[in-house]
Amino acid sequence: MALVLKRLFVNYFYLFDDLADERVNELGLFLMSSPLVIAAILFSYLHFTYKLGPRLMKNRKPFELKWVLITFNLTQIISNTYIAYEAFIEIWFYMNWKCQPITYSKTPRSLWMLRMYHFFFLMKVLDLFDTVFFVLRKKYQQVTFLHVYHHFGMTLLMWLVVKFFSGGSGTWVGLINGIVHVVMYLYYLLSSIDKSWKTSVKFKKFITQVQMVQFLTFIIIYAKLLFQDCAYPKIASFFFVPQNVFMLLLFGNFYKKTYLKKNRGNELM
Repeated sequence: MALVLKRLFVNYFYLFDDLADERVNELGLFLMSSPLVIAAILFSYLHFTYKLGPRLMKNRKPFELKWVLITFNLTQIISNTYIAYEAFIEIWFYMNWKCQPITYSKTPRSLWMLRMYHFFFLMKVLDLFDTVFFVLRKKYQQVTFLHVYHHFGMTLLMWLVVKFFSGGSGTWVGLINGIVHVVMYLYYLLSSIDKSWKTSVKFKKFITQVQMVQFLTFIIIYAKLLFQDCAYPKIASFFFVPQNVFMLLLFGNFYKKTYLKKNRGNELM
């Protein structure tokens, strides 16, 4: 037993210290010191979503949170616009579009991009409050497996990316996902200001379509890297491609149930 524990201890430090990007620890990036930190955040997220939150709200009226939501959505729009802008600058001026390895260098530009990846991760942590607000407003129908899995998976994935794979061809994620989130949080902002936007089926349908195009684009970009002679870590694609295939299937199923079946039902009436 002692030998097993020792092996686990050694492997833990080998994985999260020796194999990790040493610049992350040197810069002391927030929430990046240990996997236990992100594990605690995600456990707390799931516990609040499924246990603590509904229990606290059981005998309470839903919170309105109008100004909280307006502030939150504005913050998301501004932050994701900035992330998309910085990713665009990196891709347009510094990257090889077909294949860009990770340098792990300590040049000012590389360190700046590492900080941008970290900022992107922090925005995924902030995204978790989407679910918190649903629970506090008793919008439990919005707390679907798709919703929770998407937020949980992206937060964990981005922690791993910052820890091991910051830079290179991964920057496409910041550009595309940043743009998608600007569109998504613009809808949320409009809905928090004027409730009539919530009934805009066309806008909601468009957002789902944009999400699906995003996942398909990621599959194409990172599956292609698997078959290229490219120094970008293939293990990153091994994680990212199946994740996006799964997300495309989940969103496709949601789109079919929510929009296609309803349209067929309306045609029959």
